[in-house]
Amino acid sequence: MADQIPLYPVRSAAAAAANRKRAVYYSAAGPGPGADRHSRYQLEDESAHLDEMPLMMSEEGFENEESDYHTLPRARIMQRKRGLEWFVCDGWKFLCTSCCDWLVNICQRKKELKARTVWLGCPEKCEEKHPRNSIKNQKYNVFTFIPGVLYEQFKFFLNLYFLVISCSQFVPALKIGYLYTYWAPLGFVLAVTMTREAIDEFRRFQRDKEVNSQLYSKLTVRGKVQVKSSDIQVGDLIIVEKNQRIPSDMVFLRTSEKAGSCFIRTDQLDGETDWKLKVAVSCTQRLPALGDLFSISAYVYAQKPQMDIHSFEGTFTREDSDPPVHESLSIENTLWASTVVASGTVIGVVIYTGKETRSVMNTSNPKNKVGLLDLELNRLTKALFLALVALSVVMVTLQGFVGPWYRNLFRFLLLFSYIIPISLRVNLDMGKAVYGWMMMKDENIPGTVVRTSTIPEELGRLVYLLTDKTGTLTQNEMVFKRLHLGTVSYGADTMDEIQSHVRDSYSQMQSQAGGNNTGSTPPRKAQSSAPKVRKSVSSRIHEAVKAIVLCHNVTPVYESRAGVTGETEFAEADQDFSDENRTYQASSPDEVGRTDREARGEETGRRVEGCERASFSGDNTSCSRDSSPCRGKVALVQWTESVGLTLVSRDLTSMQLKTPSGQVLSFCILQLFPFTSESKRMGIIVRDESTAEITFYMKGADVAMSPIVQYNDWLEEECGNMAREGLRTLVVAKKALTEEQYQDFESRYTQAKLSMHDRSLKVAAVVESLEREMELLCLTGVEDQLQADVRPTLEMLRNAGIKIWMLTGDKLETATCIAKSSHLVSRTQDIHIFRQVTNRGEAHLELNAFRRKHDCALVISGDSLEVCLKYYEHEFVELACQCPAVVCCRCSPTQKAHIVTLLQQHTGRRTCAIGDGGNDVSMIQAADCGIGIEGKEGKQASLAADFSIRQFRHIGRLLMVHGRNSYKRSAALGQFVMHRGLIISTMQAVFSSVFYFASVPLYQGFLMVGYATIYTMFPVFSLVLDQDVKPEMAMLYPELYKDLTKGRSLSFKTFLIWVLISIYQGGILMYGALVLFESEFVHVVAISFTALILTELLMVALTVRTWHWLMVVAEFLSLGCYVSSLAFLNEYFGIGRVSFGAFLDVAFITTVAFLWKVSAITVVSCLPLYVLKYLRRKLSPPSYCKLAS
Repeated sequence: MADQIPLYPVRSAAAAAANRKRAVYYSAAGPGPGADRHSRYQLEDESAHLDEMPLMMSEEGFENEESDYHTLPRARIMQRKRGLEWFVCDGWKFLCTSCCDWLVNICQRKKELKARTVWLGCPEKCEEKHPRNSIKNQKYNVFTFIPGVLYEQFKFFLNLYFLVISCSQFVPALKIGYLYTYWAPLGFVLAVTMTREAIDEFRRFQRDKEVNSQLYSKLTVRGKVQVKSSDIQVGDLIIVEKNQRIPSDMVFLRTSEKAGSCFIRTDQLDGETDWKLKVAVSCTQRLPALGDLFSISAYVYAQKPQMDIHSFEGTFTREDSDPPVHESLSIENTLWASTVVASGTVIGVVIYTGKETRSVMNTSNPKNKVGLLDLELNRLTKALFLALVALSVVMVTLQGFVGPWYRNLFRFLLLFSYIIPISLRVNLDMGKAVYGWMMMKDENIPGTVVRTSTIPEELGRLVYLLTDKTGTLTQNEMVFKRLHLGTVSYGADTMDEIQSHVRDSYSQMQSQAGGNNTGSTPPRKAQSSAPKVRKSVSSRIHEAVKAIVLCHNVTPVYESRAGVTGETEFAEADQDFSDENRTYQASSPDEVGRTDREARGEETGRRVEGCERASFSGDNTSCSRDSSPCRGKVALVQWTESVGLTLVSRDLTSMQLKTPSGQVLSFCILQLFPFTSESKRMGIIVRDESTAEITFYMKGADVAMSPIVQYNDWLEEECGNMAREGLRTLVVAKKALTEEQYQDFESRYTQAKLSMHDRSLKVAAVVESLEREMELLCLTGVEDQLQADVRPTLEMLRNAGIKIWMLTGDKLETATCIAKSSHLVSRTQDIHIFRQVTNRGEAHLELNAFRRKHDCALVISGDSLEVCLKYYEHEFVELACQCPAVVCCRCSPTQKAHIVTLLQQHTGRRTCAIGDGGNDVSMIQAADCGIGIEGKEGKQASLAADFSIRQFRHIGRLLMVHGRNSYKRSAALGQFVMHRGLIISTMQAVFSSVFYFASVPLYQGFLMVGYATIYTMFPVFSLVLDQDVKPEMAMLYPELYKDLTKGRSLSFKTFLIWVLISIYQGGILMYGALVLFESEFVHVVAISFTALILTELLMVALTVRTWHWLMVVAEFLSLGCYVSSLAFLNEYFGIGRVSFGAFLDVAFITTVAFLWKVSAITVVSCLPLYVLKYLRRKLSPPSYCKLAS
């Protein structure tokens, strides 16, 4: 079918190149999802004759059959010939990269990681040598520091150029002037850089030393001994106290808590602020005394070290018992390094150390981001270099190639070397530091932190803003809003009805139990075995509330017992259930929050990117219990407390509830199935101790629960209704189990957990055997409110010409609702919801339908996005970029980063990503500019970002004011510094031309150094205080931001204008000095240099748009320095020092003739520019001038 349709290629060569890169990426993915795509790319290569299907083909001649589209499209591209052209353009880079990779692989062959058997307390029994347990964040050592820093500096063209120029002065034939005139500026730049690096390196060394020197108690046969963290070995038994950092990856053996469990804080590992519940190995927890760990013969079999911090497979075996005890180990039995013990004292056996710990394996340095302005300046620098070479060749040509012309050519290159100013990099780096300081000191955006000081100008060049939803646009504070039972729905204003129903239900049960203690059980069993019996509203509400209060991973914590270790809150719960200082700890990674964000995934949550391992000290992780839990994870439990059913106690095996009448209900926890991003649901099996009934409760996302619950006709509709109201939905269900059913399940479940191969699949299969025909109890709705001033901020960004894409893991309806309520999509705009597509044919039809729409926002799911990108990447991105707003729902973290990369590749525009959670880290680091919000999910996003802010509304001022100022100031500063070098090079060229093209320097010694430093540095650098628009005006008229994205402040056009200005002024200054001072020609250096300094000071005044008092001080300070230096540095003035033996006469410069002639030259060089600037302001003023007036 497809072969017979007349097709034509529509994809550009750039898109085809992107496809080739993607094929290479998938080929490197190894086994897994990428492998399947790799095979499809191979299949495509075999069927290369098949062109891609053009969009907008008539739908009549199209049949939607997957078999017709079994290959991926690719535009036909001519095979690139690998000749001289290829080698010059790209081949040398490819060959160098390949050689370097080969050398690195040879030098750094990694040891193959293997599974291991670890004997308790016996490090000497380890079969292999394991790495030291030391943390090392240093980039260099004593031997590599200087070579490493020098390489980092001289890999840039600008610095390498000046190194070559400076080294040439050691050759006598090429020597132009004093060595220090070349080496002093270069040495200053290197000294500043090396000092900064040395300070940073020393701080890293101190932090590493502090962490590695922390003392821990090690359990030995002779008792406890103190050992440094760096001396801990695999197999050691380590005791970790409360609030102490865990030094290495361990298996949890014992705890002082009677429940056999403890809480740990993981905010420095995964960025999540809620505490995690960890469980000790039951075999060792039951031992009578601590010393008995050495009286048993036991070992831990652990899987090979890997990066995944959310999974672990291992077994614990005790050999000296009959029969041997085998116990499966999972993630809940582990204590990962860099986490902190939050309750009790724990004892663990070390299984991984040093580089093999999860935290170290997940720590990676983010890529070094280079700003667009730096790239543009680098291109201009190369253009200046070409101009330098051309000018030198012209001078040698006009000289007639006499004598050793090649030596003269090199001398001219040295004479004109100031065309490329070495002070450019110094001034820009200092300017960036000033911009960062201004951002952090801005009182209107408190708490702002600049973590990457090299790209502040990027904030003024952004075209695409990609934002997370939950916690970024919304507050991530969940409030219970709706309970739906199928036939009746309760909202915020009818919660008191639920409270009365719950109170009546429990008072009725209590009266029945008091009247007939034996008769209450059979009717309830009959009811559970026959679910079709019509239940009263009161009993349904009672069942729903009980399911909500039982099915979770929340533990009540009592502050009054917080300081007591070795006891649980269980005892206090028995004594006083009405304690007002009770708070709830969500012990799961995400509970309500995870379900609310369904497909957020954990890929990036497993990567602690950009965070130094040295920051994992106990001091840095202190937090109060009140601030730890994310409210979204306990919103449901807090709601059940408000309606009368309170969770008062929980440990590993039991849970206690308090009814409205004060009665305590006890439940035994038989099994717990935590939430995972794959299953999107969690479950619990409990036994009611009063009735011995066993019930399996489960809650989760509607997409996961719909196939599990019994048939109903309302769930899907009500989920959609709640989502349209902006509520997050959660489906709750239950299933009654007999004792025989549970015993059969437990035996299969235990066997699956002991498996070392495909354990997760086998366990999931056993659990799924229970998840059939469950009774649907209720549907809950939780609201996540918008952050403050989100609507005006988004409107401001939209008016500024920034296109906003919202990437979220939430469901389509909720994401659409938030997009409307936040005004991401304006009320007047249409929304095109991209239908769910699964193959190429469906994607083709849907893209055709989408192409017919104009000026409408796009909403697309992650699955459909993946299909479109697979078959029609270039076309989809082209269409999506035309939309005013795009919403991608059900996005995984890797998809978020992929979307950022696609926008960069296909549009070439600057992108910004903003988020607050660990799942946003990959997106933040992939973007040109990453902004992190310190949210309720922890600091991982803000630590990995380039800029950190407290609230989303702060981004408006960050971009409109600071982004604008940073870009405008750097553009003016960079061009002015280049102008400063060009004007003196022009004067040198004129001077050499007059003296028969002699390669003699015009200015010598300190004059050249002083020109770029004390004479002009302060006024020129004061441009970093300039501003064209007041902050209030920039915020009021965000449309001004559109001009910045066009890059008009620094372009080849503006650069050429500055070049012409430099040539004009340099020519006037030099020719004016020669003409007006013909009789006093020996003083031409003093005359021209004085006019040059005055001209530069006036040019700074011409460039300034808003005066600051420091600018005035800098102008007069520089002028004073020059005037005072005339008397002390007279030996450097006058070319006569070289040629005629004449020196500067101080009396000469005080004459009226000298003063008026210098003034005349200066006025002629500057006055026309002032006139042109005035005329331009009057005839064609820039947009900001119109607003200011």
